[in-house]
Amino acid sequence: MFIETSRDGKEHTKAQLEKPIVRLPVPILEEVEDAESRKISDLGLVRQAQHEDVGAYDELVRRYQDRIYATVYHMTSNHEDANDLVQETFIKAYRALKTFKGDSSFYTWVYRIAVNKTINFLKQRKNRQHMSLNDVDHNAEHDPDLVALVSEKTPRRDLNLAELQDKLNGAMLKLSEHHRMVVTLHDIQGLSHEEIGAIMGCNVGTVRSRLFYARQQLQANLADYLK
Repeated sequence: MFIETSRDGKEHTKAQLEKPIVRLPVPILEEVEDAESRKISDLGLVRQAQHEDVGAYDELVRRYQDRIYATVYHMTSNHEDANDLVQETFIKAYRALKTFKGDSSFYTWVYRIAVNKTINFLKQRKNRQHMSLNDVDHNAEHDPDLVALVSEKTPRRDLNLAELQDKLNGAMLKLSEHHRMVVTLHDIQGLSHEEIGAIMGCNVGTVRSRLFYARQQLQANLADYLK
């Protein structure tokens, strides 16, 4: 038998030295699996909270309060109002937790509560605050002229920014609560039509038509600044 000495000083047969190294593939976790794990984890926390586990509910609040706060703030433009509405949302959700059956995700369920409370609040509020220009989503779905107008590279920006701010405030406030909400959820929060439909309790076609109408209204009100 042919024997060779390897670099580590050990004797091996030629067959052993020539044997290829087998590398096992490393498993890759898909995003779908992560989402499913989070869903199962949420349901587990909900079940615990339904049995008076306050710590489990605190974890659910921690996971989603920031995203819900962002949506409510974009609708109210007021930090105090947003804080109050988010707190009321999670209090109402906790009291209604025993009615949660798991047909939808906990996130969609609590988001729907927040949306309804915010819409009702806006209908009752008399003094409306201004929307922030920074809340406009700069994605490809927006009019390219509007994106160019607020771009740092555009010479017109410094001259027209203040006027555009006021005009945008007025345009957003002229939208109904439902139309402003769908713009906020889609163009600012980045939710899909399906997610918005589940949250607002309407079908995808209604979401699309509201979004189309809202954008048409915004473009019409900003027409003088998009020439």
